[in-house]
Amino acid sequence: MSTSPHPRAVTDRLVAANAEYATSFTDPGMDAAPVLNVAVVACMDARIDLHAALGLRLGDCHTIRNAGGVVTDDVIRSLTISQRALGTRSVVLIHHTDCGLMKLTEDFRHDLELEVGQRPSWAVESFRDVDQDVRQSIERVRTSPFLPHTDDVRGFVFDVTTGLLREIAPGIAPGK
Repeated sequence: MSTSPHPRAVTDRLVAANAEYATSFTDPGMDAAPVLNVAVVACMDARIDLHAALGLRLGDCHTIRNAGGVVTDDVIRSLTISQRALGTRSVVLIHHTDCGLMKLTEDFRHDLELEVGQRPSWAVESFRDVDQDVRQSIERVRTSPFLPHTDDVRGFVFDVTTGLLREIAPGIAPGK
């Protein structure tokens, strides 16, 4: 028997919290361009309080989150807009220990197809080695023709038990 609250109740709780928040909200008077000119790509994992972990405040960075913190076409889209329209120059990539994508395979897509009758158009982007996946993400950012600023791209693994970041050295691209 599940002890999870009913989904509507959770959303109602969030809307009520927003109403409370709005009672003391004042327009911070900032625009969409981040103060630190940095975009952070990270996993959506609920255990990671990204702003607290990085000492960031509202307005400091663009935050792009998805399952695994994987650099997908949509992440490149967001980074391109962040850099070309809103002035970011640095990219920080954050994966983490004990990631759920390490427990999935592309069979997930096949299982979905069997269940719903349609194969998803997206890849699961599962991985076994978190360090190697960070290197792959660094390479995807550095080699994107759409991103004008690829000289300051750094990747990290966040340890969900200690809260510490561990930097991952980029790999050497073949032929370089």
